[in-house]
Amino acid sequence: QVQLVESGGGLVQAGGSLRLSCAASGRTFTSYPMAWFRQVPGKERDLVARISASGGITAYADFVKGRFTVSRDNAKNTLYLQMNNMKPEDTAVYYCAARGKTELKYTYWGQGTQVTVSS
Repeated sequence: QVQLVESGGGLVQAGGSLRLSCAASGRTFTSYPMAWFRQVPGKERDLVARISASGGITAYADFVKGRFTVSRDNAKNTLYLQMNNMKPEDTAVYYCAARGKTELKYTYWGQGTQVTVSS
């Protein structure tokens, strides 16, 4: 079992930056590929970025490429999402998630943190 807790959300102006953190506890953090998702009311949850268990492989949704960076510090059991040049359309609840290496779906989820970008 893995417990995930996000932090770092808030209100930012367009063009600004935020860094989200996701603190993990429970089973060995380094065993789990992880990801950030986001969701706005009435829409499905979208994958924003994902990162391998070691941190060596990352991937991004087209709508954040070049602006967001996912990283992890396995010594601190923490996942990060650095968000730069933010846009109003980035407004959403952001969730971190983890899955087992042999699993296809993300099965562990945080409670989410609200990010609001004003124009």
